[in-house]
Amino acid sequence: MDALAVDLEVRLGRLRLPNPILVASGTFGYAREMAGLVDLTQLGGIVPKTITKLPRPGNKPWRTVETTGGMLNSIGLDNDGIDAFIAGHLPYLASAGCPIIVSIAGRDEDEFAELAGKLSGRDEVAAIELNVSCPNVSGGVDLGTNPKRCEVVVRKSREACDRPIIAKLTPNVTSVAEVAKGAEAGGADAIALINTCLGMAIDWKRRKPLLGNVMGGLSGPAIKPIALRCVYQTAQAVKTPLIGIGGIATLDDVMEFAVAGASAVQLGTVNFYDPTAATRILAALPAAVGTLGAERWTDVVGTLGGPAPVACGSPAAK
Repeated sequence: MDALAVDLEVRLGRLRLPNPILVASGTFGYAREMAGLVDLTQLGGIVPKTITKLPRPGNKPWRTVETTGGMLNSIGLDNDGIDAFIAGHLPYLASAGCPIIVSIAGRDEDEFAELAGKLSGRDEVAAIELNVSCPNVSGGVDLGTNPKRCEVVVRKSREACDRPIIAKLTPNVTSVAEVAKGAEAGGADAIALINTCLGMAIDWKRRKPLLGNVMGGLSGPAIKPIALRCVYQTAQAVKTPLIGIGGIATLDDVMEFAVAGASAVQLGTVNFYDPTAATRILAALPAAVGTLGAERWTDVVGTLGGPAPVACGSPAAK
């Protein structure tokens, strides 16, 4: 297969992307910081730092701690609010030359809808990602742990806005697939999973937690097996396109998420230590797809073989 002939275009509901390689919220700033290192026009999309209705100072330090195979963060959605974002950051993002997916977080269903409404009709905004899964703020995961509430927040946001809607889910639940069903019922164009896993770090000599907020979100290679499992299980439960997130740093990681069922991926923690990873992976992606004898990226999505999944705790799993 000629790598140059491979079609990488992705369709996520109403959202069309030139390729499946995106960068995740909170790891790429507002793109200005990366413009000198990365050709932004090559990216499948940029998800800027999550914005809220009003400015937030974030959590007290420490906010980040390195761990084995990853990092813990407890930033707390530090941002200047949606009005400052629209006036000060969106114009530059619009010039990046790739799709911009704006991440928003509200305190309840109505505030999500209000934020989505402020972004409605803006050609600079390709889609909206609903961050219903942040573990670092009070109530940050409430809407993403209950399938019915997730359905409501997605539906209200979709009714308030003409942009495609992506629901970003947490792994800190009994069944992420059940919550995904709620997002699908609410009309999500795509479902992104996963956000960080709740964790903590301790200084045992001082007998104190290292993070100022005690607990934070674990990201990086350490959570990749969890993310793969969540994508695979969710792909069996819904028809809505999925975006895989969690420990993705190499071409092999991307291909694993693809065959597990992810129509696109977001690179996160890797951007902190290797901001060129996304474009390097993208350059190698056509050849990898061609290796599987496929002419289109979409031809490899969800093609994982093997036995049917067995739920942990069932007789067959013992």
